Amino acid sequence: MDKIDNLLDNKGVPLEKQTFTWRELAGKPISKLDDDAFTRVRVILMNGVEADTLRLKHFGNRFHKALRLPLAQIRRVEQHQMTTVNWLLSADHSPLETTVAYEQVAIEVTAAVAQNEPDPYQAQTYRFGLLEDFDHLYRYAAMLDRLEGKDARTITQGYTDIVPGRPTREHHRAPQDDLREHYQKDDAQLITKLHAALITAAEYQTHDYYMNIGPVFADPLARALYAEIASVEEQHVTQYGSLQDPGETFIEKWMIHEAMEVYAYASCAEQEDNPRIKALWERFVDYELGHLNLACELFKQHERRDPAEVLAGTLPRMIDFKSQRDFVRETLRQERDLRTRGSAFVAKEQESQRSLDYRARINSQGVPADIVSAGYTWHPGSELNTQGARS
Repeated sequence: MDKIDNLLDNKGVPLEKQTFTWRELAGKPISKLDDDAFTRVRVILMNGVEADTLRLKHFGNRFHKALRLPLAQIRRVEQHQMTTVNWLLSADHSPLETTVAYEQVAIEVTAAVAQNEPDPYQAQTYRFGLLEDFDHLYRYAAMLDRLEGKDARTITQGYTDIVPGRPTREHHRAPQDDLREHYQKDDAQLITKLHAALITAAEYQTHDYYMNIGPVFADPLARALYAEIASVEEQHVTQYGSLQDPGETFIEKWMIHEAMEVYAYASCAEQEDNPRIKALWERFVDYELGHLNLACELFKQHERRDPAEVLAGTLPRMIDFKSQRDFVRETLRQERDLRTRGSAFVAKEQESQRSLDYRARINSQGVPADIVSAGYTWHPGSELNTQGARS
């Protein structure tokens, strides 16, 4: 894969040459234990990105008759890309282990984005959501220990701390307090637009996974925990989605999403140490460049504007796929008690009364996240210790 200096300079692979076979779609999965945890982080992230691009294009299909055919053509390819990526997850992951992996994605990727985001308000929003996903990891780690007797560190491989964050019981807010100020499309840097699209996609995927997997558990507490955290994830989708400028046209948002996919796949390819998976990321960079090129041509045709107005500039620094432990710890130390009032971030004692009232009602019959972690403290080797106590 050649280095991409400018998104508009490389045309990528033409759409008609982007083909798959069933063997490629359902290929060999990664190894839960042998592959690095960040390979799985990239797999989960890119599955969410592909799911969101399908979602966006389906909405476009409902509103723009002239775009229906090109949208359908690209959706077919991206459906197959999503399948290829999603099927990389191995069958030996239990649903709870996959859940722990989803939260690791949310923590490490959001932390990386927060540090690379030039807009102070948007960066603050990412830090705010980060501390909530951080606490979710702790609650699910407790559930994994409770139901399966497994140590979540088997999944996180020690990259991510497993301790309480901002308590989940305090994440529940009135909808008015989940809306954020959006960037201004004519003034925002390209990376700001890409970040908003990326994190919205990642959180949307997490919400949908929890909504699908939660009902399959027989354990009442597990069902309740997934219901509780899925509700928070919907709040996160609301929060991150509102960071985007609603004044952008559909094709503008489409181009931004395609550019974000190029950026995300290029980030994956740059840092992947599994040669087989690296080759896949590189292939999909070229595919997404082809999609971006087509979207740009349609933008020029239908809006009579230059795509450089939206996407000009060099490709930003890649997503940093590594442990963000120090940054997360410092954010936790400084911002654990941060709350919201409308779109503003405020001290705990200034939180809006409407969110306090909402929280009091929904928590009135018990908080699953509190119950599951009562008495739970993660420590290294806990899986072996637990097994030894039971034998």
